Amino acid sequence: MLPLVLPFPDIDPALFTLSLGSFEFSLRWYALAYIVGLVVGWRLMVWLMRRPVLWPGQKAPMTTEQPEALLTWMVLGVILGGRVGYVLFYQPGYFVENPMAIIAVWEGGMSFHGGFLGVIVATILFTRMHKIPLLQAGDAVALAAPFGILLGRLANFINGELYGRATDVAWAIQFPTHNADGSRNWDALTEPRHPSQLYEAGLEGLLLFAVMWWLAVRAGWLKRPGRLIGVFFMGYGAARAFVENFRQGDPQFVSAANPNGQYWRFGEGADAFGLTMGQILSLPMVAIGIGFLLVAWRHRPA
Repeated sequence: MLPLVLPFPDIDPALFTLSLGSFEFSLRWYALAYIVGLVVGWRLMVWLMRRPVLWPGQKAPMTTEQPEALLTWMVLGVILGGRVGYVLFYQPGYFVENPMAIIAVWEGGMSFHGGFLGVIVATILFTRMHKIPLLQAGDAVALAAPFGILLGRLANFINGELYGRATDVAWAIQFPTHNADGSRNWDALTEPRHPSQLYEAGLEGLLLFAVMWWLAVRAGWLKRPGRLIGVFFMGYGAARAFVENFRQGDPQFVSAANPNGQYWRFGEGADAFGLTMGQILSLPMVAIGIGFLLVAWRHRPA
């Protein structure tokens, strides 16, 4: 009996395209996800700063104007960190041979973990410059992050990229392949695969945001600085490591002998146990998150 295969929605990756002579501009869903995610994160942080009762000593760590300035730093952190992370984590050999390709961000190639590190560095620099409590600012940034991740993973699904491994589950989807110019080829579909982008949107985005929102607004966790940072590290790391079991391996690590893209492998043959690059980068986040929670738990709320 053949499994049920769900159709992939025919949504154009570009929301709209403007052509002015030889100049062409497209607003793509992925870019829109970044823009909306950052704007919503900024407004969410402003909302938190207007509610001092949620913070230690009933005093918000930032003014309502400072999150907007922090947003600018975070945008730079996401772009620079995401690109540098992709270069270092995924294709260092290629970029050593082609160093000018490092700045070609319009050709694609961004690492979430690199962008995440970029945001951390930007937040540290900004808080030191403005004498803002780092852990409290970090809690606010951590609370805003899952919503942006949700939008980003939905955009990955619309783009038909980062899909899952071949499967026979009832909700498997056949994704269109891509031509040399990047257009979709609906005459050559993939075999049925896990819609792993939706798994990540649900776990790393929607569920993690709902849990962190409840902890911050209902359970008073902002009163102990660092706890929401810990929840984000632990929640994202665990969710990403889990979904990597269903996600197709990164192409630079995939071969006939290694179809799942395992980066570190233990044993030989198709059944060898291994870790993907996503798991290697995510599992330490769980340990870091637990460390933040343990340290924060030892301090009484002010």
